Amino acid sequence: MTRIALLGAANSIHLQRWAHALVARGHALCILSQHTAEPGALPAAAEFVALPHTGQLGYVLNARRVRSALRRWGAELLNAHYASGYGTTAALCGVRPLLLSVWGSDVYDFPQESAFKGWLLRRNLRGATAIASTSQAMARQVQRLVPGIDANAPIAITPFGVDLAAFAPDASQRDPAWLTLGIVKTLAPKYGVDLLLRAFAALLRDPRVQAAEQSPARPCRLLIVGDGPQRAELVALAAELGIAERTRFVGAVPHADVPAWLNRFDLYAAPSRLDSESFGVAVIEAGACALPVVVSDVGGLPEVVRDGETGLVVARDDVPALQAALTRLILDPALRERLGAAGRAHVQREYDWPRCVDRMEAACADTIAAWARRR
Repeated sequence: MTRIALLGAANSIHLQRWAHALVARGHALCILSQHTAEPGALPAAAEFVALPHTGQLGYVLNARRVRSALRRWGAELLNAHYASGYGTTAALCGVRPLLLSVWGSDVYDFPQESAFKGWLLRRNLRGATAIASTSQAMARQVQRLVPGIDANAPIAITPFGVDLAAFAPDASQRDPAWLTLGIVKTLAPKYGVDLLLRAFAALLRDPRVQAAEQSPARPCRLLIVGDGPQRAELVALAAELGIAERTRFVGAVPHADVPAWLNRFDLYAAPSRLDSESFGVAVIEAGACALPVVVSDVGGLPEVVRDGETGLVVARDDVPALQAALTRLILDPALRERLGAAGRAHVQREYDWPRCVDRMEAACADTIAAWARRR
């Protein structure tokens, strides 16, 4: 048993899953956060420390509270999640050993916003005992930001895995009257949902798709699961493109309901346009449900999708290429089935949740050992 402290957003489903997994493996856990979680979202066996200050300034002002809480609790390791905000708190509190987990926009977007933020992010990375990343692509981004940072120890790859019992194929959920394209994502510009709407409108005009919709009679529709700041704009775009009757905006759903929605789809699309799409949890969840996927060539998406084997990879911001890939899958049921089955097998091999927890446990143990060697 190791006494592990998690510092991060308590309302994040990913931090919550790590917390439950570590407690289930027998570790003592303390969670410190300036964010609040829904009742029951965090493991009852973990100690929770609500940090008093919130907002951007809270990441600085909470450092003293974190230091005193962890000294009292007797943490053997601090694992801070997100290298910018909570990474700043971790750097300032001075508790070591520190495993700093990078997530995406913290290393892609934050350091580009100003010279000061770039300096701060690099300082946080250099101050950590070890770095963990959810993908190889993001580990390479860390190496670009701080060349040689992995000279003493490689960056640990700790992907967000999938519960293969919860995310499993269930064809009974599908409506046989429709061939359904879908996406589960926050409605924000970087995720390219507008590109998907334009590609969907174009494929509906394709004579081959129109013919396929008649024999057998199975018209195409688009389900968009999620909410966000771009929703009104996207609803208006669907109307402008003349596809409102074929497009349904479902809204946000609890994570526990995502498998049921995925199993309503025949294929999944993730046309993100920015490299801060660092891993693609939703994509591997779709793969676990044996869905063929179409993704753009950004960030970690090509890492989780094997082009031509588990899905199709297209260039970012390329609506014709996205339309062509979607049309190819619509017209070829055998290809959809082959890619979907291979996608499920790929997720089983690489992203099964217990295996990912093994990687996180190993990263924690290696960080403690590395700190002991330095002292």
